Amino acid sequence: MDRPTHPAPSDASAAEGPGDRLGPRVGRRGFLTAGLTGAGVVAGAVAGGGVAYAVTSDGQADPADETVPFYGDHQAGIVTPQQNSLVFAAFDATDTATAESLQVTLARWAAAASLLTVGKPIGPVETRAGAPPADTGEAFDLGVYRLTVTVGFGASMFDDRFGLKGKLPAALQPLGQLAVDTSIDPSISGGDLCVQACAEDPQVAFHAVRNLARIGRGTVAIRWLQQGFGRASATSTSQVTPRNLMGFKDGTDNIKAEDPGVADAQVWVGDETDQSWMTGGSYLVTRKIRMHLEAWDSDDISDQERIFARHKDSGAPLSGGTEFTKLDFHKRGDTGATAIDRRSHVRLAHPDNNGGAQILRRGYNYTDGMDNRTGTLAAGLFFMAYQKNAHTQFARIQNSLAEDGLNEYITPISSSLFAVPPGLNQIGDWYGKEMFGYPG
Repeated sequence: MDRPTHPAPSDASAAEGPGDRLGPRVGRRGFLTAGLTGAGVVAGAVAGGGVAYAVTSDGQADPADETVPFYGDHQAGIVTPQQNSLVFAAFDATDTATAESLQVTLARWAAAASLLTVGKPIGPVETRAGAPPADTGEAFDLGVYRLTVTVGFGASMFDDRFGLKGKLPAALQPLGQLAVDTSIDPSISGGDLCVQACAEDPQVAFHAVRNLARIGRGTVAIRWLQQGFGRASATSTSQVTPRNLMGFKDGTDNIKAEDPGVADAQVWVGDETDQSWMTGGSYLVTRKIRMHLEAWDSDDISDQERIFARHKDSGAPLSGGTEFTKLDFHKRGDTGATAIDRRSHVRLAHPDNNGGAQILRRGYNYTDGMDNRTGTLAAGLFFMAYQKNAHTQFARIQNSLAEDGLNEYITPISSSLFAVPPGLNQIGDWYGKEMFGYPG
């Protein structure tokens, strides 16, 4: 495949990226057809603005046609009201990848994502004779279903391979050994890059990741992949708090999209960063947490509620009130003990007990079928959390959970940290453009 060539950033080329070398403000069609269509990505128009949706005959919004804006200051899929399906893939660069081929891949991913998130294929089915179709096609008739595509970078990207060694943010340094992390599997942890695709339809999310993987073939390869069903968090006040596989409401006190001040303070990277290319971005922690559901299902209800410090049916705290009543860690019950146990999950994870640290949770339930070794369900929570610094937020909270009564019933089996750069603002922008030294 012929690729455009461009020199390393210099006084003469500092304002250019892979797309800019093809002409001033070249559009996606011009960029992707100028020698970059080997994987079949061809572009069309993208609508901007707010959420768009169609209306059905009964006057209800049709989720198949609902879209989430792709361009903006932050990548979609973070504070976006959480969708019901997830496909998450971590990628490693191949041995033959170069800085140039990686930049081209990231630019083509951006162009493809801008099309997929408005329900457009990335190219035609009918291509030249003997060539495969540009788009794999499994989502042609499905609609967009609020698809979002979010891209990030792992610490392993910042070595000598791509000239990025001096661009590693301090906040992307490894988190180190965390509480209860005794069974982490390196084969399903980490990665040079990550792609998070969320949608209301699982096939739409899978289609997005599949096609990005296809576009990147030869430059990047999937390291591990995780599907999630049934959101296990609420990221908007308009959403009902969902339940995890243990049957409890999850994320009642999560950061919500309607609280931009909290997001600015806890989620979005600001001027405090040592790498300006991350300003407006966020840091993503992913953890695959196996739930020992058979043991949990044998536990009595009073112990289950003590561990979560909430009533299982209503989600109301054991200190009284309804689901969203403020937790009272000092209230005592008839026995004189505090109504909320000191080893309860909610107490140990609460901002009041972690120096005010909060994280934006965006997890999903998962199942891998049966564990053939034990004959038990291989299922649990694919935990995801966004924050401006995982060392001072997630790691602090996780280490506080060392005494959590829930630890008897869960085992973390993977753990990853990714830097998610800010959003793309216009056609021609691409993931990591400023990271590679080109102005945004």
